[in-house]
Amino acid sequence: MLSVRSRRLRATLALGAAAVSAALLLSGCTSSGSSGGGEAGALLTIPREDMGTFTQNFNPFSPNAAPMTQQAVYESMLIYNPADGSTVPWLAEEWVAADDGLSLTFTLRDDVKWSDGEPLRAQDVVTTFALQRQLFEGSFAYLADVQATDERTVVFTFAEAFSPALYEIGQQVIVPDHVWAKQKDAAKFENKEPVGTGPFTEVSNFQAQSFDLLQNPHYWGEAKIPGIRMLAFAGNDGANLAAINGDVDWAPQYIPDIEKTFIAKDPEHRTYWFPPTGSEIHLQLNTTLPMFSDPDVRKALSMAIDREQVVDVGMSGYTVPADCTGLSGNYDEWRDSSMAEKCTWTKRDVEGAAELLDAAGYVEGPDGMRMTPDGQPFAFDISVGSTSTDWLSVANIISQNLEDIGVTATVDAPDWAAVVAGYETGEFESGIVWSDNAPTPFQYYRAVMGSSTVKPVGEQTFSNYHRFSDPRADELLARFAATSDEAEQHDIVNQLQAVFAEVAPVIPLFPGPEWGAYTDVRFTGWPTEENPYATLATRSPTTVLVLTTLEPVKD
Repeated sequence: MLSVRSRRLRATLALGAAAVSAALLLSGCTSSGSSGGGEAGALLTIPREDMGTFTQNFNPFSPNAAPMTQQAVYESMLIYNPADGSTVPWLAEEWVAADDGLSLTFTLRDDVKWSDGEPLRAQDVVTTFALQRQLFEGSFAYLADVQATDERTVVFTFAEAFSPALYEIGQQVIVPDHVWAKQKDAAKFENKEPVGTGPFTEVSNFQAQSFDLLQNPHYWGEAKIPGIRMLAFAGNDGANLAAINGDVDWAPQYIPDIEKTFIAKDPEHRTYWFPPTGSEIHLQLNTTLPMFSDPDVRKALSMAIDREQVVDVGMSGYTVPADCTGLSGNYDEWRDSSMAEKCTWTKRDVEGAAELLDAAGYVEGPDGMRMTPDGQPFAFDISVGSTSTDWLSVANIISQNLEDIGVTATVDAPDWAAVVAGYETGEFESGIVWSDNAPTPFQYYRAVMGSSTVKPVGEQTFSNYHRFSDPRADELLARFAATSDEAEQHDIVNQLQAVFAEVAPVIPLFPGPEWGAYTDVRFTGWPTEENPYATLATRSPTTVLVLTTLEPVKD
């Protein structure tokens, strides 16, 4: 796929749309700001490889929002940067946690205006959280109250101590009360002409395959570039062609053999950086199905997978195999190295996998293929979006690996809308799935084995698609949330890793790279491994840091 995927992937259309977009690019139909070094007024051009068409919807609460809605139009009170572990004050200039852990107080900047000229007020924050909790059942369930105590101060009161709250609250994008409080159905409000505090709020030239976002006339910060141009592609191939041909400035998607296909075209100006700080990528098994309810069966399937092949071939060597802590590179400082070393079910062991299946009653039939204990063929689908060439390759490798233990896994690749719909309702068998990713592992473990994230099959969820929980995990998560002592939190996370390793709620494959490549022909100031002020992802909280740092190259 796709860069590190958000949990709500949008629908993609036929690959023909990518060809249309590429043809428009190459014919010069998008020339205003899409070519020419140092061109006056040039727009920063970015492809979206998972959206065949755009809809003029800038509702930040909608899963169908146009790209850059939450990165360029709306902003949060703070930004956590996984690339260097820093926290950047943004709409809030400071925050204070109460000694008892039962409240957080944010002080807003006094120089922020909405793009219509109205000042940012604490009531905007209050309205935002009211909407978020109204629209998404269970969202911020730990909040007892949100109050504006004056024009710049917001106090969040908790029903119980919840130490992860700072980043969950702080990174929620804020919407204006004077626009959103009067919406009768905020979920359906398309917000075609958004009012935001972000650097680029003015919608221009909106078409199915492209649109522009121009500068916010009242931006409180500094936007040195005139705007952004987004281009729609229904798959990696079309987006990669645009990047290789130099028709885009920023390429935040998987590009195979990037040194040869992209960098070599202009090594003086082209760079890529793929830090492994994205979400962990799993083979996720629907544990409500009897064939996946036994942890030994899940471990056996995991042991059949050749992760070296998955990483080297499927992911072009851009990442590393997962271990059975489940933690991505974002959590290296939390990883229990002893657990990662002694746990074996994420290592290729065909003989050991066969022994586990035999013991679990999944025996070989006369043709050498496995049968479930009730006498049915042990066979299932692996769901993955058709446009994601990297993950399709991963799924096909896994399918071939599982044949070695007599298991039939068929790759099912409709468009991402159909795949995600199945994940959300629990009407799937297995799939290549992203995980929750946050500043601490709390959210990750809550989403893979916490009961608070489990929904019945048929009920929509945006997390824990595999519908698994463990009471030991619940107890440990509650203890983590109740303390702000870092040493105690690390000890609790070590115990969570041990539970994860024992029950194998999901099959971790590899840490997701934060895709990012660029050319500095027209814009300079990009983050790099040497200067990691942000990642190169375009769907990250840190994206706005890049947008406000880049500046046009001067002739």
